[in-house]
Amino acid sequence: MDLTQARSETLVVAAEEAGERLDRVLAARVAELSRSRHKALILAGRVAIDGATIRDPGHRVNAGGTIALDLPAPQDVEIKAENIPLTVVFEDDELIVLDKPAGLVVHPAAGNWSGTLVNALIAHCGGSLSGVGGEKRPGIVHRLDKNTSGLMVVAKTDRAHASLTRQFADHGRTGAMRRGYLAFVWGAPDRPRGTIDKPLGRHPHARDKMAVRQDGRDAVTHWRRLETFAGSDGKPVASLLACELETGRTHQIRVHLAHIGHPLMGDSVYGPGFKTKAARLTEAAADSLAALGRQALHAYVLAIEHPATGKVLEFRKELPADLACLRKSLHDAGPQVSENM
Repeated sequence: MDLTQARSETLVVAAEEAGERLDRVLAARVAELSRSRHKALILAGRVAIDGATIRDPGHRVNAGGTIALDLPAPQDVEIKAENIPLTVVFEDDELIVLDKPAGLVVHPAAGNWSGTLVNALIAHCGGSLSGVGGEKRPGIVHRLDKNTSGLMVVAKTDRAHASLTRQFADHGRTGAMRRGYLAFVWGAPDRPRGTIDKPLGRHPHARDKMAVRQDGRDAVTHWRRLETFAGSDGKPVASLLACELETGRTHQIRVHLAHIGHPLMGDSVYGPGFKTKAARLTEAAADSLAALGRQALHAYVLAIEHPATGKVLEFRKELPADLACLRKSLHDAGPQVSENM
């Protein structure tokens, strides 16, 4: 498939897709484009069903319907290049792997048209980034929340963009792709490992939040307890978990861990009810948490297949200074149980 030219796609709605939102069906079937990009194309009048133009991304499709998608050629990147420091872990002609710091927004959007990772990438890579993701998301095939740190891969060619998008859609079911996170959570799970298999969708009353919903999209998170930390009273107050994703939903780890009663430390959106637990921390640990100012989540493992060679590349990145400080202060509080990482 030539991703550098304008083209059209024709899809027939499968029986199991009946009743699904149009943008979701397109995002699943034409996976090299993000769901937000599909929404933009629908709103621009570039999608028709059975010959009738549909401009509603939430339109519910019927089985057997024929969807025609008109894809324009990728637009030239017009975002301002900004000299923002990047920590490059790996780079070649096809892709670049970065250690994203907490506080850096990935791509421009309302309220964040500058100072983003994309602005930094334009300065670093010039015109070599893939344009398939759209004018405001060149090269981006996945993202981390603003306040999550760690490993990200960015496509520099359209071939890499298509390959990486397929890998992220597959999430390691048939390939080598793997994403691992380190999460500091409140409390201690009562078993060493587990799987959270709960569908996620938009919160019914807060549209900027996600929630476990029966009508949501499948979401699976595997977790393993690495350490349990004692509070000032000598009883377990927090834990360090290693999490791996089988799906990649917005805020997935944050929502899933909160759902099982162990929200991320420092997460003001999904764990505000646990602020009182800070009183059980030692003074040093409480100070480290207050200084953190973000959810305690770090993407520490990323494995992908190289889009050109097929070679499996695996990267690991240790905890950044703020989370390392939190971990040390929790260790210093008293006895803890450590598992093998």
